[in-house]
Amino acid sequence: MLGQKIEEAFNEQINKELFSGYLYLSMSAYFLSINLNGFASWMRVQALEELTHAMKFFDFINERGGRAELHEAKAPQKEWESPLAAFEDAYEHECFISNCINDLVNLSLDEKDHASNNFLQWFVSEQVEEEASVDEVAQKLKLIGGDGGGLFLVDQELAQRVFTPPAAAK
Repeated sequence: MLGQKIEEAFNEQINKELFSGYLYLSMSAYFLSINLNGFASWMRVQALEELTHAMKFFDFINERGGRAELHEAKAPQKEWESPLAAFEDAYEHECFISNCINDLVNLSLDEKDHASNNFLQWFVSEQVEEEASVDEVAQKLKLIGGDGGGLFLVDQELAQRVFTPPAAAK
């Protein structure tokens, strides 16, 4: 059975994951508006990952006898100065989510909820990957500066990313 503190915190995390999806869809729309379709595709995949994360929390809460609750989602930012600014914001957001996951791990330890702690370890590892993948693109954008040819090549590279749902738990 899921304790009340964990249930409330996990429900808050659902909202944060859904907002992440909104944010990345908004970034996708921004990239489409400036004809960077590869960047847009990359962000759309990122949005799908975040929605999958929200569903993992949703399912876990329900499997443990709790009730998943959806909260109001705020509107995400719509415009950025540049592709680099968008990826810097995405990196900052992923660092925020990592801190939220770490807080949930600490709560699960305080509450002696070993099942929740075990569940959260997947997210701890996932956030390392999330931060690294967003930062990698940001670093490439810093490297190329305002070079249009470099931006074209990064756009082509980002277009190759495809959504792969996480494997189901055994």
